[in-house]
Amino acid sequence: MTDLQSTPPPPSLVRKLYTRFEGLVREVGKFGTIGLITFVIDTAVFNLLWGPLNTLVAGAISMTVAATCAFIGNRFWTWRDRARTDLRREYALYFLFNLVGLLIALTCLGVSHYVLGFTSQLSDNIAKNGVGLVLGTLFRFWSYRQIVFRKSPDDTASTPVVTGSEAAG
Repeated sequence: MTDLQSTPPPPSLVRKLYTRFEGLVREVGKFGTIGLITFVIDTAVFNLLWGPLNTLVAGAISMTVAATCAFIGNRFWTWRDRARTDLRREYALYFLFNLVGLLIALTCLGVSHYVLGFTSQLSDNIAKNGVGLVLGTLFRFWSYRQIVFRKSPDDTASTPVVTGSEAAG
């Protein structure tokens, strides 16, 4: 009877998953926090410029301002533990991938506004900051993590990277 009482309970499935993906969970949390802050910046700038400027120009300017803030936050907080490479390289790649994310969001905005004819400020915000934001964010998280702020070879030896095949198995 004492053997049963002294044996600790097995870790729960949730605990096992959290332990396995702890680093990724932390990165997603930090990335999300930076994303929320820059979402507010992007939305505020977009809505300030929405009337005086063309909707696509307002969207491009607001996203550029927000992307600059996001670079600073992600470089120096989300992925601060990653090896520093040339800041110009990181900045250039970051903005290249932000440009792709911008094009994803602007495509959603353009299709909604010009193709589908949803021209209200609310529908423009839903297209840009709803659908476009989600699709662009998924792309940006992957590209920043895998390409811009990649782990150095020393980091990958000590911290295993979980791939899709490992997560499934």
